Formats: sequence, structure tokens, C-alpha cells
Amino acid sequence: MPTIDVDLYSDTLTKPSAAMRAFMCDAEVGDEQKGEDPTVNRLQEMVAELLGKEAALFLPSGTMCNKIALKVHTRPGDEVLIDRTAHPIHFEAGAPGMLSGVIMSGLDGVRGIYTPEQVTAAVHAPSRHAPPTRLLWVEQTSNLGGGSVWPLERIHAVCAVARVHNLATHMDGARLMNAVVASDTPAAAYAAPFDSTWIDFTKGLGAPVGAALAGSRAFIQEAWRYKQAFGGAMRQAGIIAAGGIYALMHNIDRLAENHAHARILAEGLAEIPGIGIDPRTVETNLVFFDVSALGLTATDWCAMTLEQGVRMNAMGPTRVRAVTHLDIDDTGINRALEVARDVAEGAR
Repeated sequence: MPTIDVDLYSDTLTKPSAAMRAFMCDAEVGDEQKGEDPTVNRLQEMVAELLGKEAALFLPSGTMCNKIALKVHTRPGDEVLIDRTAHPIHFEAGAPGMLSGVIMSGLDGVRGIYTPEQVTAAVHAPSRHAPPTRLLWVEQTSNLGGGSVWPLERIHAVCAVARVHNLATHMDGARLMNAVVASDTPAAAYAAPFDSTWIDFTKGLGAPVGAALAGSRAFIQEAWRYKQAFGGAMRQAGIIAAGGIYALMHNIDRLAENHAHARILAEGLAEIPGIGIDPRTVETNLVFFDVSALGLTATDWCAMTLEQGVRMNAMGPTRVRAVTHLDIDDTGINRALEVARDVAEGAR
């Protein structure tokens, strides 16, 4: 495999800094399953306070956060209303059906963001012939929507419809902190309308492992049952939880740097003939662009840039994603644009 000089494949590829590693090494630990790990307990308290919820639960991954939330909120045969581009539909190995037996009904939103009118139209009236609509799902930010930020007023609007129909509400907050920084909106304000939500520590926040699910005390008590059942309960987990604490203390505000790098990258790509992108749609750290006008597939493009040490991600037949993160600096952005120009010129 070629040497990767600039890795824009995903923000999940960030590596813990030396300072984060030292902080993790010094963490106090105990038996997490018994509630005796002081570092895990501290992280959970920090997340609950950040999101304005009664309690939180440290978990190995964001996908497990989603899976546990589904189990708590639904029963087999229930329907979940969710944007058609959302993570559980595309990137969780069929787990909603496999583990919860639910029907994921995709709404056709714009850049991952649907309307209250679409929710109203999609809710099934009580009937023995239709699945009961049980849960409304929002992904903030929307990955396949291009890192788009759900406006707070839209969140309130769709959740208001959910309440009218007695639906539970869940926010997949894998990149919630990107939305917080981009919109200058507190995390608790975004989380307030939802029965459950979570944040990921391994993306823009730069920790090596983990996520935390938050909700009411009753919700988290039930979530603990599924954490145990799904194999997510741990022992001396404070070592990895400390990475999350360090991330919350040091790596939130600096997400603005990632967003600035993404805008520079998007504006540079827009200047290259044959690359399809509107820089105005880049709100956070995800940059999507189209290479069909160059006569290339996304796989072709990614192979050609990788040969020159820049890795990106094919996210469709001709759609490419590049993700900025804390391991990417100005030099990396400039190098990525240099390689993009070279590849595009060669294709033309």
C-alpha cells in the first residue's frame, strides 16, 4: 500500500496526542461493571451535564449507543422514522433488524434533514395492518448529507410532531459537537427535545475509543441491561474513558479549525475544472464532491490520489468524501489540493 501522507478518509483515524496518552496512563481505574471506576464515572457525569440529561453511560462505540437506544425505545415489529441517508440504514450491518426487529422507514430529506410535514405524513395511524410508529430519529450532523447541521428550530419542529403522536425521540450525535461549534448552539439545547442522545469521542474529539449515551435515569438503567447483553460492559475502563475526558476538556473548541480547513479544501476543489462541489454546502468537517465530469468513478479518483499519498473515501459511484480532523494541518490541505489538481488534469 502506498505511504499515506495526508489521510482524509475519516475523522475516526485521529490518533491520541502525547498529552492525551499521558492523561490516559495516569487514570484511576476500578471495576466499571460494578460502577467502581472513578474515571468512567467522571466521564459519564461530564457527558450528562454537557447534554443536559440526568445520566449517561460509557460505551465502546457509537454504533452500540444506537443499538441500545433502539432496544430501549422499541419492540420487535415497531417502525422507526429516520432519514434515508442515516447511519443505521447504511453502516451498521443490518443491526436494527438483526438485534431489534424494527422497520427503518427512510424519509427523503434534503441533505439528511427532513421536515415536520414529512413526519406527519409518515406516521402510521393505529391499525392492526400497519407497524406501530414508535421512534423518531435524527442524525446530527448528517454524514451522507454532507456534514449538514440540523437547525435547532427544525429539530424542535420535528420533535413536536413526534410528541403529538407519542413517539420516542433519539438523536445520533456522532458529530454533535461539530454542530455545536459550527452553529454556536449549546449541546444541551440540541439534546433537550430528545429522549436519548449520544456523543462520540473517536471522531473530531480525537480519543481512541468510546462514546457515551445519555438520557433519563430510567432510560440509562434499562440501557445498562443491554450494555451487558451486547457485551459492552467492561472492567478497568478508566484508561480509555480518560481519553474522552481529555477530549471534552481540550478538543471541542478546536473543531473550528477542522471546519476552516474543510472550507479551504472545498473552495480549492471548486476551482478545479471537472470537480463538482458547491463550497457553500460545507458547514462542518465533511467535504463531498463529484468527479463524474472528469470521466472517473469515485473509486478511480481515490486510487489515483492514494498513489500520491492522499487518501479519500469513495461514498458512491462518483461521489468522494474528504474529512478534515485534528491530525490535518494547513500543509496537509495544501498537499491534498495539489494532488487533486494533478489527478484532475491527468483525467482531463
